[in-house]
Amino acid sequence: HSILVANLSANAVEAIGGDSLLTRVAAYYHDIGKIIHPRFFTENVNAGMESPHQMITPEESAAIIMGHVTEGTRILEESSMPKSIIDICMQHHGTTLVKYFYYQAKKANPTVNECDFRYPGPKPQTKEAAIVMIADSVEAASRTLKEYNQKSIEALVDSIIDDKVNDDQFSECDLTVNDLKITRQSLISGVAGMYHTRVEYPK
Repeated sequence: HSILVANLSANAVEAIGGDSLLTRVAAYYHDIGKIIHPRFFTENVNAGMESPHQMITPEESAAIIMGHVTEGTRILEESSMPKSIIDICMQHHGTTLVKYFYYQAKKANPTVNECDFRYPGPKPQTKEAAIVMIADSVEAASRTLKEYNQKSIEALVDSIIDDKVNDDQFSECDLTVNDLKITRQSLISGVAGMYHTRVEYPK
């Protein structure tokens, strides 16, 4: 996952004139906090294995999921990694909502506080952090597509970018509308390449 996110995000950042090397290195480390509770993350659960989330409450699940950011930050700080790498680890989920477990908790308790299911942030402070955020979500969600074609990949990338914009995740960085347009096309091409899908380029 981290290698694929690194490829997707570094290519997109390079296309908008950002620091692609920083982005690539940061993406390699962005999820290092998952080593604390690896089995609670989908990519580490083997086929046929029962998810450990079934044995705990949605609140506990959300805390573990969100905790990979703070744990990752701690690990990187203890390892004396550069601040620019640590910052992207801290910011790659911004203040987004852990939707699945929030809605699970809301079924049991309609008065549950949404703030308790949001990552601590901060929101992305740079273009590089913002694009790692988008690429991270795109790579993870691409695994759930039923079929890989131009239309499905475009719809996936568009829905993720729209979701982040509507959630105000890019309000603290200098990512422009044109940057997002270029990033969108780069990610569509990148995901298509991952799944050997033909991309129809604009004429």
